[in-house]
Amino acid sequence: MNAVTALIGRDLKTVLRQGSSAGTAVGFFLAVVLLLPLGLGPDQALLARIAPGSLWVALLMSVLLAAEGIFQSDYEDGSLELLTMGETPFEIVALAKALVHWLTTGLPLAVLAPLLGFLLNLPPDQVLPLTASMIIGSLGISLLAVLGAAITVGLRRGGPMLSLIILPLYVPMLVFGVSASSPATAIGGETAASLAILGALSLAALVMVPIAASAALKAHLQ
Repeated sequence: MNAVTALIGRDLKTVLRQGSSAGTAVGFFLAVVLLLPLGLGPDQALLARIAPGSLWVALLMSVLLAAEGIFQSDYEDGSLELLTMGETPFEIVALAKALVHWLTTGLPLAVLAPLLGFLLNLPPDQVLPLTASMIIGSLGISLLAVLGAAITVGLRRGGPMLSLIILPLYVPMLVFGVSASSPATAIGGETAASLAILGALSLAALVMVPIAASAALKAHLQ
């Protein structure tokens, strides 16, 4: 446990000191949210209708931008190989990396998105459902990003390959995330059902992704 805590602390300090990946993700997200109303024009009804979906798509793309570097620096300096030789199971190492990515990228964007929703004329009664769905879904999104980063680590220009691998896995997250935060589903308990499914998807990723990511990383290091 001490080794995992030290790993999380080291990665958090590295991200906060360098800030390149997380800053790029936040900058991209802000650019999309700020430019989208300018491109669509002053139709407030249209903006309100597409606001949840637009914020979710911006969140997914922003998280992907910060995914490529999750393991890359450790792979290049050899520390990733040293981690495989330690006593800590490599699945726990992958889980720790996912937690750091979520705390520095996924969670901040999930909290920021509803606050910027006013730029897209997001209805006030949708702020709370959108916040809940994004916080729940962002954990699964970060976990899947870690899986893509593990599969493509060591590849030159692995970003496009990472996107091709992970984007299909993001589709259920996107569908149920938008369903949980759209005005059309606020009646009849569909929001609660969508939130429950979104939570189940994140829990499934929490169980399966560390195992798959560990296997992919070990295959690269052999």
